[in-house]
Amino acid sequence: MTRSEELFARARSLIPGGVDSPVRAFGAVGGTPWFAERGEGAFVIDADGVRRVDLVQSWGALLFGHAREEIVRAATDAAARGTSFGAPTEAEVELAARIVEALPGVDMVRLVSSGTEATMSAIRLARGATGRERIVKFEGCYHGHADALLARAGSGVATFGIPGSPGVTEGAARDTITLPYNDVEAVRTTFDRDGDAIAAVIVEPVAANMGVVPPEPGFLDALRERCTAAGAVLVFDEVITGFRIGYGGAQSRFGVTPDLTTLGKVMGGGFPCAAFGGRRDLMQHLAPDGPVYQAGTLSGNPVAVAAGIAALDLAERLDPYPALERTAETLMEGLRGAFAANGIAARIGCAGSLFSVSFTEEPVRDFAGARAADHERYARFFHHLLAGGVALPPSGYELWSLCTEHGDDEVARVLDAAGSFAG
Repeated sequence: MTRSEELFARARSLIPGGVDSPVRAFGAVGGTPWFAERGEGAFVIDADGVRRVDLVQSWGALLFGHAREEIVRAATDAAARGTSFGAPTEAEVELAARIVEALPGVDMVRLVSSGTEATMSAIRLARGATGRERIVKFEGCYHGHADALLARAGSGVATFGIPGSPGVTEGAARDTITLPYNDVEAVRTTFDRDGDAIAAVIVEPVAANMGVVPPEPGFLDALRERCTAAGAVLVFDEVITGFRIGYGGAQSRFGVTPDLTTLGKVMGGGFPCAAFGGRRDLMQHLAPDGPVYQAGTLSGNPVAVAAGIAALDLAERLDPYPALERTAETLMEGLRGAFAANGIAARIGCAGSLFSVSFTEEPVRDFAGARAADHERYARFFHHLLAGGVALPPSGYELWSLCTEHGDDEVARVLDAAGSFAG
């Protein structure tokens, strides 16, 4: 047995499914998951010492690759001063200031520990501020595993074919309206019928949990228009896109300003750190200023905050986004050429340095299109690239991520492996 096989066998006796997040179990692609030992820039090294180009990058969190020196040093220095206080720190204020300055839709922000916590809290705040109960979400968009947001979600829920989840009560699901992504007419019809009861619309401004599906022209603008007219709160889930497709997030890239924004991944520099923020009048409904309660013992954890400040300072100072997009375009063009040469139908969805491959002839514009792709072929492609020294996400519904350490040699290695894939 390999070391990863030994670890997985032991893990399955101690942890449900052997993993602490379901998609890591390789259920969608088959085989035994590799266990990570360490990361170095664009590479990940597994427990058996196999070194692979990493196109997961902690699901988009690592904008500057594994073990970036400035981020590691900031976290190490913070840990030496104390790992948790249960009291406010100056660093929390500094991280909040950077977020407020970067994002046009954020006047005030509260730090939390995970993307799920951020989206859950934003929905509670929207309901508390509006006095309404219903929320609108979109098929294939994943907003964490809070009860009201699991209906027809993407990411791991889509991977395992779960339309909802046992344990979510009928009452929790009753107030969630789920619509097709990129369907402006469905949004209009829903608001015409239920607008007075809708507290919030939550959306990934770039869907990145059914593969990467960009918004079609006018879609985000229509959400903004309808929410404003109905007095509903527009929530952009930028846990993935925030500081990833641009320093100002998707809201700056597409010129549509939400009322609330949720953040995570890049803003934590690889540590468990997230946030939600928005208009000042909405955020002041939160306790202790207002009656909407939210709290967390590890919110604003000093080690995670230090890593987040280091990551955002690097992003602002180095402006890595143009170079990342050039690398993404080179890689995508190479993949398109490889698939065409081998007679394989494939579509590549992309936004900035986020992209994904769907094995289908038709454009993917929504969850129905993502589900119609050939996921068995993706599983074969996954294992082919794994054998060729490339680590892909173990599901056709997940995003691929680049970091600043992916250069010409790494791109060539990916394309070499992809070029010999026969389908």
